[in-house]
Amino acid sequence: MKIFLLTIGGLFILVILYTLIMARRMKKTPAEADNENIKILTDQSFDSQIKNGLTLVDFWAPWCMPCKMMIPVLNELSKDESHGAKIAKLNVDENQKTSAKYGVRGIPTSIIFKNGKEIKRFVGVKPTQFFVKQIKSI
Repeated sequence: MKIFLLTIGGLFILVILYTLIMARRMKKTPAEADNENIKILTDQSFDSQIKNGLTLVDFWAPWCMPCKMMIPVLNELSKDESHGAKIAKLNVDENQKTSAKYGVRGIPTSIIFKNGKEIKRFVGVKPTQFFVKQIKSI
């Protein structure tokens, strides 16, 4: 019985160590570069950038792994303008005023604005076609 408990305990410790090592590696994974068509927003520029037309804003942070997973999706959306929306990003760590104003508690959060008003909100990683469908439905 003691050998069984020691074996289970050892396996448990190995799983924890492996998880910690992988988490550290994932945090150090460099993010893909943003496409030049993606607008980088700040607390100061936010309202003026979303006031006209459709804008999809990604609320993100550099330490957030799911946020890094959204970069290729946003890049693809920003390359294809046929959906009719501007694509923008707001770093929640550097722009806490705007994040608080819109009640962003989990990231990544994506909000579609039409003429400065929030129309739709999504939390988590979503595929490109999901956003295209949501934008075109407005």
